[in-house]
Amino acid sequence: MESESTLAAEPPLIEDDWALFLDVDGSLAEHAPTPDAVLIDPAIKQALPALSRKCGGALALVSGRTVAALDALFAPTAIATAAGLHGLERRSHAGWEPAPAMDAPFLALATEAEAIARRYPGALVECRGGCLFLHWRAAPEAASELGAFADRIRQRLPRHRLHPGAHGIEIRPLGMDKGEAIAAFMADPPFQGRRPAFIGDDPADEPGFAQVNARGGISVLVGATRPSMARYRLANPGDVRRWLLDSLQGEVMA
Repeated sequence: MESESTLAAEPPLIEDDWALFLDVDGSLAEHAPTPDAVLIDPAIKQALPALSRKCGGALALVSGRTVAALDALFAPTAIATAAGLHGLERRSHAGWEPAPAMDAPFLALATEAEAIARRYPGALVECRGGCLFLHWRAAPEAASELGAFADRIRQRLPRHRLHPGAHGIEIRPLGMDKGEAIAAFMADPPFQGRRPAFIGDDPADEPGFAQVNARGGISVLVGATRPSMARYRLANPGDVRRWLLDSLQGEVMA
């Protein structure tokens, strides 16, 4: 990583020649105790189609959620282009790339994790697309045991990598991250040839920051200052929403 992101500067307003990539949880919307409790501001649902038009259709959600979960979260607004599961599944103008199937041994590990989580009300285990997500935001007392479980199974998953976060651990297949997802989008129209911008809040967003930096783009950290490759910062999702709406001044929203 580069040196600590201490820039107080907000990013410039969005230009017509940008390609805009948006993380969701912690960036567009505040975190909640469980993923199902996250809410998207109706003003942002209304603004996203206008932002997409401003960028010539080059707007995509890039999230740890599945694409199906993103569709449900943003309904009735339809987002044509999205990367789910950190890029393991991707929907674009070129078509649909599904996440890999999960085999029986991997599903057995998920069952072990669920047995631990049941001992801590509020802890959550999600298993989808070859990924195992261990969440303890609503049950911080589960952190030690679920963290130990993740360390214990590391040797049983040589083709996976552990990604610790502030309130959980994601266990994901090697070879894909948000940076790779952004690179795949940038290879095709309508993203090709545009200046990329990526807004994210989490260590899992760092590959996305690196990707847009390498292309001379705009990388925006959301939240408190921490070591990051991002070159700009917005203090919280409320500031992200304000920035997006300010970028649409004078644009037709309907």
